[in-house]
Amino acid sequence: MNRTPAIRAKLYTYLQSPIGELLLCGDEQRLSGLYVAPHSRGPDVVWGWRPADAPFVRVREQLEAYFDGERVEFDLPLNLDAATSFCRNVWRGLLAIPFGTTISYGELARQLGKPTGARAVGMANGRNPISIIVPCHRVIGSGGGLTGYAGGLERKNYLLRHEAEASSRIGDACHRVRPPRRGPKTSGSFIGKHENHLTEEETL
Repeated sequence: MNRTPAIRAKLYTYLQSPIGELLLCGDEQRLSGLYVAPHSRGPDVVWGWRPADAPFVRVREQLEAYFDGERVEFDLPLNLDAATSFCRNVWRGLLAIPFGTTISYGELARQLGKPTGARAVGMANGRNPISIIVPCHRVIGSGGGLTGYAGGLERKNYLLRHEAEASSRIGDACHRVRPPRRGPKTSGSFIGKHENHLTEEETL
């Protein structure tokens, strides 16, 4: 007997941040959207969705730690199922860009095995539905310019400056701490491994 897959409720909540109001979207298990103004207040953004805070507690905590300069990676389940295979691969490439660094559209395309695909990569970058966590703000123009960003260049500039400053502080702290002479290596508690839920079989 075939069972109809359960339809998960579409949930949302808002979070205040240093770059303004953020709209968080998803279900009880996975995050599917993170939007900044003006896209966080579009008339159709939450049509038919239900407001809820509890499913987004982890997202809220990790974003607050990020803006406080205490987290450099996110450890959250994401729902990107509705995207094309190409977009998912580009977004996987975004997740691989280290905190506090930037990359050009052309370089990202070359890393993904598409050396002539900078324009297509840029379009997929612009379709990213989960800003900040999938860090499309870390991609810049070949000449070093900030180029486009859905939340506006002022917000993009803020995020890049914030990450550069946080990375510098973290690096200074690491240099001041003398590593133990014996015992196993341990990673900092503020660093989480991101759960992007994208399969390795997907190719460009």
